[in-house]
Amino acid sequence: MALVNENYLKLPGSYLFAEIARRVNAFQKDNAEAKIIRLGIGDVTRPLPEAVVSNLHKAVDEMTDAETFRGYGPEQGYQFLIEKIIQCDYAARGIKLDTDEVFVSDGSKSDTGNIQEIFGAENIIAVTDPVYPVYVDTNVMAGRSGELNDQGKWSKIVYIPCTAENNFIPSLPSEKVDIVYLCFPNNPTGTTITKEELKKWVDYAKANKVIILYDAAYEAYIQEDDVAHSIYEIEGAKEVAIEFRSFSKNAGFTGTRCAFTVVPKEVAAYTSTGAEVQLNKLWNRRQTTKFNGVPYIIQQGAAAVYSEEGQKQIKALISYYMTNAKIIREGVEALGLQVFGGVNAPYIWLKTPAGLDSWAFFDKLLSEANVVGTPGVGFGPSGQGYFRLTAFGSKENTEEAVQRLKNRLQL
Repeated sequence: MALVNENYLKLPGSYLFAEIARRVNAFQKDNAEAKIIRLGIGDVTRPLPEAVVSNLHKAVDEMTDAETFRGYGPEQGYQFLIEKIIQCDYAARGIKLDTDEVFVSDGSKSDTGNIQEIFGAENIIAVTDPVYPVYVDTNVMAGRSGELNDQGKWSKIVYIPCTAENNFIPSLPSEKVDIVYLCFPNNPTGTTITKEELKKWVDYAKANKVIILYDAAYEAYIQEDDVAHSIYEIEGAKEVAIEFRSFSKNAGFTGTRCAFTVVPKEVAAYTSTGAEVQLNKLWNRRQTTKFNGVPYIIQQGAAAVYSEEGQKQIKALISYYMTNAKIIREGVEALGLQVFGGVNAPYIWLKTPAGLDSWAFFDKLLSEANVVGTPGVGFGPSGQGYFRLTAFGSKENTEEAVQRLKNRLQL
């Protein structure tokens, strides 16, 4: 008799964005004439940069010739891309990495979910709250969560509230934890912390033998000087942190799939007997066993991001989306609502009107303005009473959505 992994049965009925899709589809069925504008899921809408497309075409042509055809590539990624990543994203900021410390993958979502496989089931996980759901759900699947209580919290996971009351700055845990997930610029709140605040986390991790899983997928959107683009800008971080980066939001790769994870050789965890183990070796073993690598064609497209033209084009993409963020932020503020984010990230996090929880505001926005956002409570208990809008739509749809909010939303 085959048995299921019963941890999966603990998960709520559906993934957050699947529930949003269900509600939107039900509304559209009953209101076929409604033109719905989606500012919910953080999916990009602008085409791939021309430099990327050009390299993709060249790589496709190579695959048609026996002399330049590529089959299985290295699971860790091709050297031509890894070297560009190190040179442009790290060396340019004074960070030294070896080529075997960078692992090219098909997405940060995959890597932030899969990384927990190299850690023991006994580890105590800490997450900021609200939080990207993948961090929590994958640990539930692995059996680290305990049980879900009435407050929407898992009994064995440590939650660190990030709300307006503490300026969205997470406090260091007061109880013992082994692994902590940090994401800055933050998804979903769009907020950041200073380098000084981030150093507190690195120092804490070093003092307590804690591993930081640092999601920097939105670093390209940082506008302010005192926000770290990489946790490795902080002294000592290479001893305690694994960093996740992506081409999805800076270069439009959400449908093309390419990202990378940095696992420095200095970062280590321990066996039950106290022996130190290099996490770089474990992640390499995991990837070479379970992952066949990102296609050559896609990696050539990603490499073009680092060309002179590619850099100009992705900066233009980021500027486009950040203009949308400003439009949304200013529009929501004009409604008299409390707004956060949208300065160093393409997400706007707003406080819902008095008397409306996150899902009630979702339904109100959908029914009155035909605009879709994301209920804050879907990201964790501390997200209740908040709501996320994204700047990844077209400028025309963004402007129309904001105008609808001003004209139709009854507050």
